[in-house]
Amino acid sequence: MTEKGRAMKPESLMMSLGYKPELSEGAIKCPIFQTSTFVFKTAEEGKAFFELAYGQREPNEGEDPGLIYSRLNNPDLQILEERLALWDGADEAAVFESGMAAIATVMMEFLSPGDVLVHSAPLYGGTHSLIAGVLSRFGVKAISFLPGEQEDKIAARIEAEREGRPIGLIYAETPANPTNDLIDLEMCARLAARFSTEERRVPTAIDNTYLGPMWQTPLRHGIDLVIYSATKFLGGHSDLIAGSVSGRRELVKRIKTLRTFFGNMAGPWTGWMLMRSLETLKVRTDRQCATAQVLADWLAQRPEISAVFYLGHLKPGTAEHDTYLRQCTAPGAMIAFEVVGGEAAAFKFLNALRLVHLAVSLGSTESLAESPAAMTHCDLPAELKQRLGITPGLVRLSVGVEDADDLISDLTTALEASQR
Repeated sequence: MTEKGRAMKPESLMMSLGYKPELSEGAIKCPIFQTSTFVFKTAEEGKAFFELAYGQREPNEGEDPGLIYSRLNNPDLQILEERLALWDGADEAAVFESGMAAIATVMMEFLSPGDVLVHSAPLYGGTHSLIAGVLSRFGVKAISFLPGEQEDKIAARIEAEREGRPIGLIYAETPANPTNDLIDLEMCARLAARFSTEERRVPTAIDNTYLGPMWQTPLRHGIDLVIYSATKFLGGHSDLIAGSVSGRRELVKRIKTLRTFFGNMAGPWTGWMLMRSLETLKVRTDRQCATAQVLADWLAQRPEISAVFYLGHLKPGTAEHDTYLRQCTAPGAMIAFEVVGGEAAAFKFLNALRLVHLAVSLGSTESLAESPAAMTHCDLPAELKQRLGITPGLVRLSVGVEDADDLISDLTTALEASQR
């Protein structure tokens, strides 16, 4: 959308894109369309709407899909999806009732029994459980790769371990939850091209929850689909659960079709709340990122902490720093750090927090801290947690919009308590 020939930025378009006040009694904000079904003007109109909804024909010039039933479409959902697609420069977006619903629908659409899923590690604990505990029951073989692994080495291992099976999907989470490790997006795209055939193109999907869409836009680096737990930065207020997928039109259309039959799309109330949140996304996340940099610098000087994992602290000249410069615009608001003294010290630290809340989730206006090894990633085998750096003393901190000095005061008290 342009204004006098100049393309407007997403943060400006979040106030109006896709919504016509004249269709809703002049209301400046989109109403909540709390309805299960929609009335057709004529039987002929209903027939035309269903033909488009079920893909029986292509739309005529200027023809838009009509409203039928809120499991198929709803004004709150449609407007929200237009606005979400704008942030990533995507053709389309699809919104779900949770981030895991989005991830599961993508994997179920592009993976068939006997296929191979190639994925990065570590992953969010729920995603790991889906792959290891559910997809494996349907005959999907998983092959993982670690941050920093060379592309040729990964490709050789895939070839050796896939046992002649086709690659159904390449999936990565970057930065990784909870370690902040980066995966090279362009490498993922090259791997997909390497294993694609004329009969079957291998799609790529990225969980961009930690950085996107403000600080990393995977579609610009050859990725096909971008997934979010919209509960996090997109929602930003710890008051909703949602997920989304953005990307190429033909792929998102497939995902939306499966979503229709799974029935796991977000409802109108969730859609309305996310539209509210998108209006302040940039101002919230700008503040969170700036404060996180201050806290990470301060934490790195504390004697109670042996290591800080933050994208703003990557060492120049390393491969990971090079990846950061190519695909990220800022280090974000997620910090992980190792408390001296292991789990006992980490728990003392967490229990002593007062301004920062001891809770899982992330990306909200309030700062949150948790123990990944004991909480979000507790179901990972102990050997795997150790190999991935998810140690008993690791703490994950999601930085909110509070005053930086107040946060430092709270963290100081808690760190002192951790060593008593």
